[in-house]
Amino acid sequence: MISIRLATAADVPEMSRVMTASVTELCGADHHDDRANISQWVSNRTPEGVASMIANPAQTFFVAERNGDIAAVGAVNAQGVVMFNYVSPRHRFCGVSDALMAHLEAVLRADGHVQARLISTTTAHRFYLDRGWTDDGAPQIEGFSTSYPMRKSL
Repeated sequence: MISIRLATAADVPEMSRVMTASVTELCGADHHDDRANISQWVSNRTPEGVASMIANPAQTFFVAERNGDIAAVGAVNAQGVVMFNYVSPRHRFCGVSDALMAHLEAVLRADGHVQARLISTTTAHRFYLDRGWTDDGAPQIEGFSTSYPMRKSL
């Protein structure tokens, strides 16, 4: 069973582990399995970095739990942007990202947004397209990876 709730300070160590594992193990198409690229990407996904992120009132963080484990981490901001959607490699293809994404979209809708935006990685691009998101401009090369601005009517 998957449940989604607001993240708390007690979740920070596991959130950090999920975010780091997601980048390291699932995003090879983005970081090209280059250790320097991975280190750069996860440099603020440490427990201290994640604690700082969830303390920021401009973002709202959620965790998705599956079988008692934190299986995914997501966040939205007040401008209608999905900031994060990380899934643990152990819980990939189990519906966790789908459930979390539906929840994040519902939160934005409840906050009065009629359109949501996000920046996708190459790895996640197909995931978002399959869920009704559309490209919103040309792909952008940023450092070592390509990102895709996307939007969705809510």
